[in-house]
Amino acid sequence: MTVTLLVVDDQVLIRTAVVELLRSSGEIDVVGEAVNGREAVRLARELHPDVVLMDIRMPMMDGIEATSVIRADSSLESTRVLILTTFEEDEYLLAALRAGADGFIGKGAEPDEIVRGVRAVRDRESLLSPTATRSLISRYLKVDRTVATSGRYDARRLEELTPREREILVLVAGGLSNQEIADALVISPFTAKTHVNNMMTKLDAPGRAQLVIWAYESGLVVPGS
Repeated sequence: MTVTLLVVDDQVLIRTAVVELLRSSGEIDVVGEAVNGREAVRLARELHPDVVLMDIRMPMMDGIEATSVIRADSSLESTRVLILTTFEEDEYLLAALRAGADGFIGKGAEPDEIVRGVRAVRDRESLLSPTATRSLISRYLKVDRTVATSGRYDARRLEELTPREREILVLVAGGLSNQEIADALVISPFTAKTHVNNMMTKLDAPGRAQLVIWAYESGLVVPGS
């Protein structure tokens, strides 16, 4: 099934190159291009793409704010956001994930990697490798106990999860895919995916990446553990 994609980047050379590469793959239908976050939001509402490939640093409205607006729009509930970034911008990635992004991929990635990434977030699969996840969390995620006990990430909400779901949430926080979770727990990939989807519903997490944030900010997983 072809994935419809909106590409957002203020640098015309990068945007043009990405669009041409993805169109040539035969698996991606690039339905629009935007040069800033404000235009990205407008086009997302007009085109309803499966995935928005979003740059972070842009004029007028950056990718973090645009991601937040898109995720808050109920008419775009099925649209996923994949952050396209240089890893020198790691300090922005956590903010993007908190805003509702479904994953991130480097601008230096090979075309087939970007295609796989777009498909992965469309299918709510893992796009956070264990190494990238641990690196991001250890450097930038500091568990704030006032948030963990009073806000969206209230640890008491973990009681809504079954013991098996909490076990799987820990594995999701480690960056494991559904197949890897299935292998670790000796269950089917379909069962693993069902558990992950159930957790998203129970914790109001729009995507898999938000489950990672949930696991850490609720205190279920401690950075460095």
